[in-house]
Amino acid sequence: MLQLLQSGQYAAFIIILFMIIFSLTLHEFGHAASAKMLGDNTAERMGRLNLNPLNHIDPIGLLAVVFIGFGFAKPVPITPRNLKPKWGSAAVAAAGPFMNLLIAFVAINLLAYGSKNGIAVLTSSTAYTVLTMLTVINLLLMLFNLLPIGPLDGHYIMEWLLPKSLKYKYHQLNSNYGTKFFLALIVLSIIGLPIFNFLSQYSLKLVRIITIV
Repeated sequence: MLQLLQSGQYAAFIIILFMIIFSLTLHEFGHAASAKMLGDNTAERMGRLNLNPLNHIDPIGLLAVVFIGFGFAKPVPITPRNLKPKWGSAAVAAAGPFMNLLIAFVAINLLAYGSKNGIAVLTSSTAYTVLTMLTVINLLLMLFNLLPIGPLDGHYIMEWLLPKSLKYKYHQLNSNYGTKFFLALIVLSIIGLPIFNFLSQYSLKLVRIITIV
């Protein structure tokens, strides 16, 4: 994103930044809402069960998006023992990426519907750019957060999916080395190695799959 500023593309920078803030806000709201539905009101008591970006966006995480292309929002606090089902932690973790998938689904099908029916406001070059970028950004956020390493949502889901014989070993490995491994991958990506290129490839494949109009 920093390249956009350096090349004077200020409007594009603002639009993309707004889309990232919007997407991260709904991602975190998804965690908070699912926790509430499953019996834990910790996020609600901490003022996170809302769509106010100021309550979800981490300033340092947002700056990281601008300068290095990777960032984060404020983690939603939950109390696992309050969750009623055994799979509660996995469901709450999955709710964030699911919100990103939902945004992408709505955006790409809105674009497809507008194109199919000749709706002027949805067939302009601006609408095409915004809705396409919103789709790709959210698919990338979904896939990235589903990686089962470090602090990402995917590791909570993986723990639930694994058999008991492997669950504890995985939990220990991820607790001890997951975050370090995750940060190492980010550093390698920053210096130019195509560590996360497969996410872009899969996101483009998913665009075709979720387009149903």
